Amino acid sequence: MARGFKLAVAQTPADLASTPDRVEWLAMTLSQLQGRDVDLLLLPELYLTGYNIGADVVERAEASDGPGAARIADLARRFGIAVHYGYAERADGVIYGAAQCFGPDGTCLGRHRKLILPPGFESEYFARGEGCSLFSWRGLRIATLICYDAEFPETARHVAALGAQLILVPTALGAQWGWVGRTMIPTRGYENGVFLAYANHAGQENGMAFLGESFIAAPDGQELARAGGAPEVLIADIDPTRVTQAQKRLPYLKDRLALPLSGGNTPERGGILAT
Repeated sequence: MARGFKLAVAQTPADLASTPDRVEWLAMTLSQLQGRDVDLLLLPELYLTGYNIGADVVERAEASDGPGAARIADLARRFGIAVHYGYAERADGVIYGAAQCFGPDGTCLGRHRKLILPPGFESEYFARGEGCSLFSWRGLRIATLICYDAEFPETARHVAALGAQLILVPTALGAQWGWVGRTMIPTRGYENGVFLAYANHAGQENGMAFLGESFIAAPDGQELARAGGAPEVLIADIDPTRVTQAQKRLPYLKDRLALPLSGGNTPERGGILAT
């Protein structure tokens, strides 16, 4: 019998000083995961650049096929593990908070630009992305939402309606937002009957303290793994039959279509979530 899908989530040290330091940490982590049948490693929001770095994000931004991307694609090939990471993407004359995933053959499996920018420095430096899409890896249908994106029920519902079985959420959640990481985001997976993985930074970066507490949750709300406040790598099995079972038991995606609502800019009618 073929083995299932194994997901790893890296809760990374926030104080890695430079992009080369971050690539080196990733190489070390991938070497430790080799031989453990891991299919994909999820890293936090803006992992490649660092998050709380102010104007330095402009210097560290790069194209989706830039030098940092080339190094990560090479690591994915070398260790035979897909790598999903956050970075600052320079394109169209602006900068986006973005994430992308390279497979073990070095090709890009999927990309996402952050849809909704929270108050603070992100609104100063980044443009908003538009649209959600899925990618497939080892038979699993996967969506990406970046940090604040996932705090809106509409976004998780949208990608679940597109057929996502696993939602990957790279984040940079501060220590003061514990309820978000412990309650709100796990609910996004449960209310759609999908797996959800949340990858945060750990420790402090330039005076900002991160919550940590990355996790992997099953479609029925069970936490398969949760980190504490220190750097850590979580691993869990992702069984797509659990998605089928959860959505059959609580058919929110189907029954919502019977709601007697009208008007509004729903995902089906377009707007920022449109594919």
